[in-house]
Formats: sequence, C-alpha cells, structure tokens
Amino acid sequence: MKAMLKADTPLYLGIDGGGSKCRAVIVSSDQQILGEGLSGPANPLRGMKVATDSILSATQQALTCAGLAFNDMSRLTAGAGLAGVNVPQYYQLFTDWQHPFKTLHLTSDLHIACVGAHQGQDGAVIIVGTGSCGLAAVNGQLLEVGGHGFPYGDNGSGAWFGMQLLHKVLLSMDQLAPATQMTALLLQELAVTDSIGLVSHFMHATPTTYAKFAPLVFIAAEAGDAVALQLVEQGAAFIAAIAQRLLSVQPPRLSFIGGLAHKLLPYLPAAVQQQVTPALQTPELGAVWFARQRSQAQSLVISS
Repeated sequence: MKAMLKADTPLYLGIDGGGSKCRAVIVSSDQQILGEGLSGPANPLRGMKVATDSILSATQQALTCAGLAFNDMSRLTAGAGLAGVNVPQYYQLFTDWQHPFKTLHLTSDLHIACVGAHQGQDGAVIIVGTGSCGLAAVNGQLLEVGGHGFPYGDNGSGAWFGMQLLHKVLLSMDQLAPATQMTALLLQELAVTDSIGLVSHFMHATPTTYAKFAPLVFIAAEAGDAVALQLVEQGAAFIAAIAQRLLSVQPPRLSFIGGLAHKLLPYLPAAVQQQVTPALQTPELGAVWFARQRSQAQSLVISS
C-alpha cells in the first residue's frame, strides 16, 4: 500500500502534543493509517524548541513508518492539538513558526481529544494524564474547564498526585503525619534511603517527573493505605467536579482519556461513571479530523 502512494495523494498529519509525549499519525485521504510516531513533550511552556523538536521527531518517525521521505513533510496537511496553546502568547509562537508542512491547523490538545473521542460530533472529554482538564462541545459552543497548569492548577492529575505523594511522604518521615506505605514504595522506586535523597531527586522536577510516580499512590490505596486512599478520593473529587461542570451543558457523550483515567474512574461518583462512554478515536486521529474540517472550510471560502 505504502509503495503505491502517488505524489499527489492527499496526506494528513495528526499531532497530539502533551506535557509528557507527542504522538503523530499520518493518514491517507481514504482514512487509512499509514504511519505513526512517538516523541517527547510538545508543550511550549517547556520551551518552543523542545516542543517543535518533539513534533518534528514524531512526524519523521511516522514518515519512516509510512515508507515516505523527509521531504514528504511538505505534502502533509497537519492538524496539531498542543498543550499550552490556550495561552495566547504560545498560540502566537506556533502561528509564527516556520513549519515544514503544507498547512498547519492549530488548536489545543483538549480540543482534538474531544473531536477524536466523538468523531467530530458533540460531546465532552476529560483528560487525566500529566495534567487535568475538560472540554464540552455542544451546538458549536466550547466550554473549557481546568487546564491552567501545574502547580497552581491540574488538580487530580498525575503531576498533582506525584507532588502530593512526595509531600505526604516527607511529612511522614519527619513524624509530622501518619505513617504510609507510600514511603517505602517511593524510597524503593528511587533507590534512596532518606528525605535528603528524596528532595535531591525532586529539586528540579518537572510535571512529567511528578506524574511518573502517581501510580504509587494507587498501589498503596489499593493495598488499604489510609493516607493514599484519602489522596485518591481527594483527586477523584476534583475530577468529578470537572465532570459535573461539563455535564451541566448536556453533552450527549462523555469520555475519559489519559494515563490515569482508568485508575480514577472507579473512585468517581456512580452518577458520573454511568455517563462515561469509550472514546471512539484517539486524540491524534481527532487532530486529523480537525485538519480535514479546517481545510474543507477554507476551500469553501476560497471557492466562494
């Protein structure tokens, strides 16, 4: 199939750029996935060069997977959903970026997650990964909740859980808070023996670093640790509040995605759990949908 692609065959690139990783997918005009790629963070808050390097790396991997050459980047109609571009200055930086694609249609990672989850139809989505946020698209109106960034936002996210884990462990080691199984889990994970070792490891930690340790909270909670269980319930309450806010505008579907979504779902209120339906497509394929819609809309404007 890959070898039969003609030089004028329309190709679409979908980019899902989050705080931890960047996924890319190349899709043909007849909806066939030709190639995929994965690289590092694509959030411009981590630096514009870091973000663009991740996008180009993931795209190059997808091109190679599709049997295409580096120069074929110029054939790609790209849709990119990136964390951080809801901030106007970062949106402008990407708007000014001299990208190598045929065209680049830019929106947030949250928006493409919603588009993909509901195949372009109305619905709502909550992302619970390194960060946390939600979006509902109903009758052409978008409602965004959260996504303000760590540490002043992103409650209930992987980064939040990781920071709370460290906080509780340090208090416990100083005997200022109850003992917790999370202490032994974290010390073992990092191969350190004291609080100085812990603090040294997290001295310059990024949200991604904190999020890496979030699963330890759930391991301890599932083993019956009261401190960890309290943390999980607190995080779940934040996510449930996002869900209730989104459901207030009556989206026809609600999906949860992200690395912590499946871990948190059982702790959410039954009324929220009953509303949750599986995402129909991935965020990167949502970015392809977004690129198609924008390209078609521009073509209509030009032809008229």
